[in-house]
Amino acid sequence: MYGGRTAGMFGYSHFTGGFAGGQAEYARVPYGDVNLLPLPDDVPDEKGLYLSDVLSTSWNCVVDTGVKEGDVVAIWGAGPIGQMCAEMSFIRGAKRVIVIDGGPAAWRLDLVKSKTPKVETLNYTDLPSGQTVTSKLKEMEHGGPDVALECAAGEYAKGIGHKIELALGLETDTSEIINEMMTSVKSFGRCGITGVYVGFTNHFNIGALMERGIRLIGNGQAPVHLYWKDLLKMIQDGSLDSTIMLSHRVNIDEMDTLYEKFEARADNLQKVFVQTKFSDPPAPGTPELTSWK
Repeated sequence: MYGGRTAGMFGYSHFTGGFAGGQAEYARVPYGDVNLLPLPDDVPDEKGLYLSDVLSTSWNCVVDTGVKEGDVVAIWGAGPIGQMCAEMSFIRGAKRVIVIDGGPAAWRLDLVKSKTPKVETLNYTDLPSGQTVTSKLKEMEHGGPDVALECAAGEYAKGIGHKIELALGLETDTSEIINEMMTSVKSFGRCGITGVYVGFTNHFNIGALMERGIRLIGNGQAPVHLYWKDLLKMIQDGSLDSTIMLSHRVNIDEMDTLYEKFEARADNLQKVFVQTKFSDPPAPGTPELTSWK
C-alpha cells in the first residue's frame, strides 16, 4: 500500500515487522550491534530511554520540516511529541511556538506551558462561534505561522462527517488537522506530518496545497540512528531535558490499567516511565512510583 518499506518497531504488530517486546521485561533485538545504544553512566534511564523514540521522532519532525531561526511554528497536539517539538523548535531558533489542543486533552496545554513558559497555547474548544483555528492563528500572527507540525494523528475526528466516515470504514484517517495546517500557514509555508496516518482520507484540501504553494512533508518513521548520538550529547551537556514530559512512573504489571487511563485522558498522564525489575530507582527530579492497586 505504501510503495515501499517503512520501519521496524518493537511491539507494533506485523504492520512494522512483527518484532515483539515493545513494553516487556525482555526483548530480542535483531542486529544488536546496530540497534542498541550504550548509555553512559551519567545519563539516567529516564533521560536515555526516550532516545529510542520520542526524542528522535520529535527532532526529526522539527528538522525534516525545516524549522529555522526566526520561524513562527504552530504545533497540533500537546502530547509528548508535540511538547518536545515545541522545546526543540526553540532550540532550532524559532521566534514563537504556538501549541494547539483541546477537548479532553486540553489540560496538556497547561502542562506544556508550565514546562516551557515561552510557549503560547490555543485551546480550540474555547474558540467562540464563528472562529476557527485558522482564523485565530492568523489573528495571533500576521499571515499565519511559517511552519505547522502535526503531532496528533489522524484517528481523532472533530466533525460529525469524519466521525461517521471513520466508523463506517469509508476512510482510515481524518484530514481535518492537515487541512487546518495548510490553510493556517503563510503561502509557501511548510507543514510536517509526524502523527500516525495509516491509509486513506477524504475531503483533503488539495486546492490549498497547490494554489498557495504549501510544502506538505511526511516526516516518516523517524530515522532514529541518524539522531540519537547527537541527542545524547545534548542531554549530557544540558541543552535538552527529556524529563520535562515525564509525568508518571508505573510498574509493568499495571500496564492494563495504565492503558485504560491513558485512553480516557485520565490522571494527567503525559509520558510514563514503565518500571521493570531491572530498572534503577527513580532519578532525582523524576516521578516516584504510581500504583492504582
